[in-house]
Amino acid sequence: MRRVWRTHAPRIRGPPVYGQPIRGTAGHGPAIHGMGERAAHRAAVTGMTTADVGGAPGDLGGAAGRAAGGPLAARKAPPSRRRMLAGWAISLSLAVLLAFGIRTFAFEAFSIPSTSMVPTLNVGDRILVLKAFFDWHQLREGDIVVFTHPPRDHCRGPAGTDLVKRVIALPGQTLYSAGGILYVDGRRLREPYLPPHDPLGPPIPGATRQDPFHVPRGEFYVMGDNRAISCDSRFWGPIKGSTIIGRVVVLLWHGDHPDFRFF
Repeated sequence: MRRVWRTHAPRIRGPPVYGQPIRGTAGHGPAIHGMGERAAHRAAVTGMTTADVGGAPGDLGGAAGRAAGGPLAARKAPPSRRRMLAGWAISLSLAVLLAFGIRTFAFEAFSIPSTSMVPTLNVGDRILVLKAFFDWHQLREGDIVVFTHPPRDHCRGPAGTDLVKRVIALPGQTLYSAGGILYVDGRRLREPYLPPHDPLGPPIPGATRQDPFHVPRGEFYVMGDNRAISCDSRFWGPIKGSTIIGRVVVLLWHGDHPDFRFF
């Protein structure tokens, strides 16, 4: 009788060997073939595969690559709907805060309550005032400014409101009037914003050519364009630069229609 010798060793239960699944990989996928014992042991202990450290999943074989891609796919899953909505809510909130900040600190709209600035500004006109990046030291003759109510103002009209007037003379300049004409530092003040032969109304009090009014340092002499009726520095003196809120830059609404005129 011929003896038949077994050429394959019987299956031995124990640690994983080549061809057996490596526990610790994602989903306990099929066997990982072609790995060395050390690499197989590292995969079994750490759960990391070639794809986890920058290699391609295909390097491990198709089935093994798909199994190893489990945790990576989970990490790269698209953000949830709740997270996306939260992101949009945060962006919208920041936009609203930015718009509020621009309105409060950069620009502010004012409405004209009286006729003291006619014909430039009528009652009910809307103006835009620059508040941010504003430096009253850089004001020039002819600029229109908004400022807090002067404490010495006793003219008729709403008390405690902000006023709008035009800068006539700067700090340190001299001013007087003669024959209905204003003179600043001895020169006739050019006023192209007024109609020809516009009446001055009350003169500069106590000021003559020989003894003009000296505008104190840090203060401005302001007047309304409707000189005949305007209550301005002729009645309550020059205003301090620190009380100026901002400079008028745009006329938004004039009369009964939008205007968008820049000053």
